[in-house]
Amino acid sequence: MIRVLITLLLFTSFVMRSQQILPERERARVVDEILGDRLNNLLPQLMDRADIDMWLVISREYNEDPVIRTMLPATWLNARRRTILLFYRNKVKNTIEKLAVARYDFGEHIKGAWDKEAQPDQWKRLVELIEERDPKKIALNYSEHFNIADGLVHTDLEEFKSYLPKRLASRLVSAEPLAVSWIETRTPREMVIYEQLVEITHGIIAEAFSEKVITPGITTTGEVEWWMRDKVTALGLETWFHPTVDVQRSSEELVGHLYSFSGRPENEVIRPGDLLHCDFGITYLRLNTDCQELAYVLKPGETGAPEFLRNALKDGNRVQDILTEHFETGKSGNEILKASLEAGRAEGLRPAIYTHPLGSYGHSAGPTIGMWDSQGGVPGDGDYLLYPNTVYAIELNTTVTLPEWKRDIRIMLEEAGFWGENGFRYVKGRQTDLLLIPRVKSHLGE
Repeated sequence: MIRVLITLLLFTSFVMRSQQILPERERARVVDEILGDRLNNLLPQLMDRADIDMWLVISREYNEDPVIRTMLPATWLNARRRTILLFYRNKVKNTIEKLAVARYDFGEHIKGAWDKEAQPDQWKRLVELIEERDPKKIALNYSEHFNIADGLVHTDLEEFKSYLPKRLASRLVSAEPLAVSWIETRTPREMVIYEQLVEITHGIIAEAFSEKVITPGITTTGEVEWWMRDKVTALGLETWFHPTVDVQRSSEELVGHLYSFSGRPENEVIRPGDLLHCDFGITYLRLNTDCQELAYVLKPGETGAPEFLRNALKDGNRVQDILTEHFETGKSGNEILKASLEAGRAEGLRPAIYTHPLGSYGHSAGPTIGMWDSQGGVPGDGDYLLYPNTVYAIELNTTVTLPEWKRDIRIMLEEAGFWGENGFRYVKGRQTDLLLIPRVKSHLGE
């Protein structure tokens, strides 16, 4: 127990030197500053692109619309009562109004617009605000394919429609293109912060896959998973999913994709000669990471991983390159998937691609580029187009035959990547060499 506590303290000190993790009050300041920039500068651009001049976000306490959760002031952990936000864009005047149909301001940037003494009915007040502005479209958060853009509940929809005059009801449209773009688009300041998140994530994985945590023959995969959870908590951070650690070794056959998600042994003892794989991500400053890396446990007398495993990782890196080379603004996720798989197979690789948007949520909104069980394309969100200033978990694998192990292995990788006006880049590097246990050298490249 003492050894575990010392390890936690030493690593906490290491991460704090590497990237300062802000106290809660400073986090709140940063969150609100970023939110103000997004509402005042980014939102008007997105409304113009979606050709939507009025956007209503309607939610209730403890049943929050996923969109409204990204708009909450830092000191609001939930919506209050029924929260109604109204955004009105006037392109001619180049203005945007940000109103809350509430008795108080919705933080610093969205002003309260309901005097209950003057108009006791919240829905009637909302209709008054709409009629005063006479928008061409009234966009609501409902969507067939994007759960994050489908936050308007049936009760609120029916109540709102019962109050809305018929002449305005015909203007109701789905806010899907606007809601998705709001969730997926990152600002320059957010991207600076994103680099810090990814560096922290890399640091935790590097420590987990080291001799400071793993003693071959004793430590189990489950212990490493819970060490990662404890580390996140000790640093005052959160994770949006439970970490996983699994093993591939020469004495076992390759199993199906589902093994990595469910059904693997929970407490498998880690041995020399094992190829370890983890899936891990953190949440910080309203952004999320999602990372998969590989480590090799050295056998007695070894100073490096076998060449056949290093070459297998190179195959995984090549699949990454093929995928990101096919990124192009205006292409759909399904188009990128098809072209990438065909190119990979033409090179003799055996790829599987299941890349997803990353940002405000771990599995965020935007173009889905395959799923592990849908390599022929994904209807709906796979048809969504690639836009700049967006982040993706470049998640994929390639199957490699190892004569030395008389079996196939799967090189599973995942790394945060940014698509911008200047093309693709990894947010903070990617794995280009295997982590070694015990450690010999750094594993990260550009």
